[in-house]
Amino acid sequence: MRFARTWSTCTVREVRDLTSRIREITLQPDGHGIEPHAAGSHIDVGVLVDGRPETRSYSLVGDAGSEGYRIAVRLATDGHGGSRYMWSLQPGARLEVARPSNSFELDWTRDAYCLVAGGIGITPLIGIAAALERRGAAFTLHYCVTSRADAAYLDHLAARLGDRLVVHAGDEGRRLDLDAAFAGLPAGAMAAVCGPLRLLEAARSSWAAAGRAPTDLSYETFGSSGLLPTEAFRVRIGNSGAEIVIPPNRSMLDVLNKAGHEVMSDCQRGECGVCAIDVVALDGEIDHRDVFFSPQQRRENHRICPCVSRAHGVITVDTLYRSDQLSSGGSR
Repeated sequence: MRFARTWSTCTVREVRDLTSRIREITLQPDGHGIEPHAAGSHIDVGVLVDGRPETRSYSLVGDAGSEGYRIAVRLATDGHGGSRYMWSLQPGARLEVARPSNSFELDWTRDAYCLVAGGIGITPLIGIAAALERRGAAFTLHYCVTSRADAAYLDHLAARLGDRLVVHAGDEGRRLDLDAAFAGLPAGAMAAVCGPLRLLEAARSSWAAAGRAPTDLSYETFGSSGLLPTEAFRVRIGNSGAEIVIPPNRSMLDVLNKAGHEVMSDCQRGECGVCAIDVVALDGEIDHRDVFFSPQQRRENHRICPCVSRAHGVITVDTLYRSDQLSSGGSR
């Protein structure tokens, strides 16, 4: 089960490689124009993974334009297969796309901002930086990459932002000091972060250590990489005794729903918490890959977001779904 979205068909208008592992894809809506959307918005795209229909989210690059929706897809050879499908697309291909939505909650009236991107997480921040520039706001964009050769849109950003862009390339020994970056911000500044889970966790920790309001830190996740290797694990359904194996290339949420243990979801990126279910017992370790639960809640291991999080060993859960009650019309 998932909250309703408005879908339409788009045609691939153009593809071009930005780096050896990042490809830009321009999608043109069929029969209507580009939906108005705020800077930092993303779209959900219907993909096929091993013949199964699934959904992936991609941030929109830059401002809305008549040429179509621009997204950038990083090829993840160790991923579930969504990026491989997107890389297989050629001009003329058609696919289903949901109308744009936005996970960033920015107060555009502030005087100062700190933007932090990790790798492909640069995509939503390009439009946000452009919007801040138009407003005359003070901001710095920190761009963390393995190397400059892996940095998509680097030339464009350097030309437009000048010294407001700071590149932290790992192969150059330049690592971002989040504590210093946040400590140097004036009172009332906001931060926007997009990148892998480790970066988001570090940003939340540094932001709290700086004594800043949690609501002044806005972030968006991508991918579902965790702290533990991705491997198969077992899930037991506490109310039925059923046991299901979650393979490495599928999410716990997808497998539960396909098996009839319906779990409601929304963002499917570990941000909203709609899909969170109770953990009844654990024989192993949970790899929390969400950004919804607090560090304390993760340590307690009472709940899990099955859209992105995984486990090692066996986890027993309660999905709260009762097919016998629904079929008999019963209720509590």
